[in-house]
Amino acid sequence: MQQSWESFLTELSSGLSQTFCSGADGAEITMQEGFLQWLALALDVLRTRRTVYLIGNGASASMASHFAADLAKNAGLKTHTFSDLSLITAVANDISYEAVFREPLRRCAEEGDLLIAISSSGMSPNIIAGVKEGLGHGMHVITLSAKANDNVLRSLGRLNFFVPVMTYGLAETAHAAILHHWMDLVHAAVTD
Repeated sequence: MQQSWESFLTELSSGLSQTFCSGADGAEITMQEGFLQWLALALDVLRTRRTVYLIGNGASASMASHFAADLAKNAGLKTHTFSDLSLITAVANDISYEAVFREPLRRCAEEGDLLIAISSSGMSPNIIAGVKEGLGHGMHVITLSAKANDNVLRSLGRLNFFVPVMTYGLAETAHAAILHHWMDLVHAAVTD
């Protein structure tokens, strides 16, 4: 049986209202505090002329690209995504697909940079490898995940936003809402 629009909206609303944020120690913090800490990190990256990197697969890669453009255009932040087809295919072919984010971060990441990792499942090996590489360089890591409560990604970041929904459509829609809210906070802070 097909899901009705009303049912989809109910599930999305429920997932968003139950979204929570945890710190590096796994302790839950309020969503407001999570967004304020994330905003402070972005403003510090801007002040110190560091870079915001965004990574994801599929629709999450599209979100990474979209928000990299918004951050650059609307907030003046230096941003980077690893979406160049030649880079992705060369690393995937010559090393492994698991290395498509890890390898470029190994060469580019600097201490104090910000890495935003988006994964609906929170289990993508290339995202996890990229996050671990970023942590090794002293990057501040923010994760967005969904699906399984115990997914690997949601225990790796300085801030971890988790949406308790089980479908990719709901996870991706919720992640876009989280990113838009954060982007609005950043934009408001830099234009005041």
